[in-house]
Amino acid sequence: MSDAVDADRRRVGTSPHRPGVRPDSLAAADLVRRRGPGGRRLLITLFWVGIVAAVAPWWFTSPAALAGGRPMMLTNAGRVVGLVAGYVLLVQVLLMARLRLFDRWVGADRLARWHRENGGFVVVAVLSHAALILLGYAGLDRISPLGEAKRLLTGYPHMLAAFAAAGLLASLGLLAVRAVRKTLPYELWKWVHRSTYAVLYLAFGHQFAHGQQLFRPGPVRVGWTAFYVFAVVAVVYGRILTPVRFNLRHRLTVADVVAESADTVSIYLTGQRLDRLDVLGGQFFRFRFLSRLLWWQSHPFSVSAARNGRWMRLTVKVVGGHTGQLRNLVPGTAVWAEGPSGTFTAAHRTRQRTLLIAGGIGITPIRAMLEELPPGPVVIYRASTPADVVLRRELDWLAEARGVDLWYVVGPRDAPGPRHVLSPAGLRRLVPDVAERDVYLCGPPGLVEAATRAVRRAGVSPGQIHLAAFEL
Repeated sequence: MSDAVDADRRRVGTSPHRPGVRPDSLAAADLVRRRGPGGRRLLITLFWVGIVAAVAPWWFTSPAALAGGRPMMLTNAGRVVGLVAGYVLLVQVLLMARLRLFDRWVGADRLARWHRENGGFVVVAVLSHAALILLGYAGLDRISPLGEAKRLLTGYPHMLAAFAAAGLLASLGLLAVRAVRKTLPYELWKWVHRSTYAVLYLAFGHQFAHGQQLFRPGPVRVGWTAFYVFAVVAVVYGRILTPVRFNLRHRLTVADVVAESADTVSIYLTGQRLDRLDVLGGQFFRFRFLSRLLWWQSHPFSVSAARNGRWMRLTVKVVGGHTGQLRNLVPGTAVWAEGPSGTFTAAHRTRQRTLLIAGGIGITPIRAMLEELPPGPVVIYRASTPADVVLRRELDWLAEARGVDLWYVVGPRDAPGPRHVLSPAGLRRLVPDVAERDVYLCGPPGLVEAATRAVRRAGVSPGQIHLAAFEL
């Protein structure tokens, strides 16, 4: 292996000598069929139809919406913004309900990205709704905004809860800023973020007691009530009932922990009915290991081998206290898993041929995918040092068994060789038909962002690029 590129495409005829990994299991996986983008398009269409449905009752029942001078215009603007904010807040809950159907259509990573992008809008919309209503009512009552706030808080039921919901949502918005969020422990952030459900509860009474279109009995009130009920049922089903059913059915336990390198381990899991496990290479689970030190937190890890009916495996790099403790897991430890999730799979490709680019431990979902892709994929594996290359024996064997062009790009980040390989010109040299392939990227954020820019400049369209982020 050179400091830049291991120029020999790997052609090794023997399988890795590792417990549980055998040629028959590697060769057993079937090629998966492609799934079209119809589900994602349907979900986007339903979102915009819902926006129209939320605003339409106000539009058709407020013919003089723009009349009445500045105070009335502010009040009406506040009402429209409030309707949209309430609707998007419910959509936010649905995006994170972990419904398998939504995940199959869109993917957990894309749903999480939509959730983050909408989160800022919801915070701004709720605060704008409060400010516009306050200024509009103050103008109509000819008192100061401070006096109007006091009148609303003391004279209207549920208004105090509504102000509390707005304050809580603003606080969550501040904590969600990337620089702030990075300072919080992962598990603490999850529990803080779940206070969004409290926002929904606090805002419910205000919406139905004072909403111009909601306080009267009728189809609009029934429709909003049904949407609230649907959101609650979706959360209970996706976050509670589905995981309980999965874990009762498969009863996963730790079978073995194998050191892959000084800072990387593979954890083998066994259980019941694993031949019926509906998981694709590239997908991830949220694993909670029920040991004394680890039971209280769960983390997402991709499977690092395709389904084989006998065991499943995750390969983890030690980067902190939690992953460090995984090296000490004892065989027989019970495991609680939620998933599988994600569309970083062979089923979601748009072309027959693929290019897969991995950095460091980001090779694990790609290694699993190689068992399910059509022959002829190209893999570029980026690592800083030879010691950072994991699962090499398996990758070399797969290169022979499944017709993979496998390139190891090893060296410092600023070394000329690696920089050239992951440039548009370098990619076209290694993969002349790169523009005609689906491109899968998994690794540290810096690598993924740089590689995305490079493949775009090499002619790959956005619809052909698939990302698996390290953070969810």
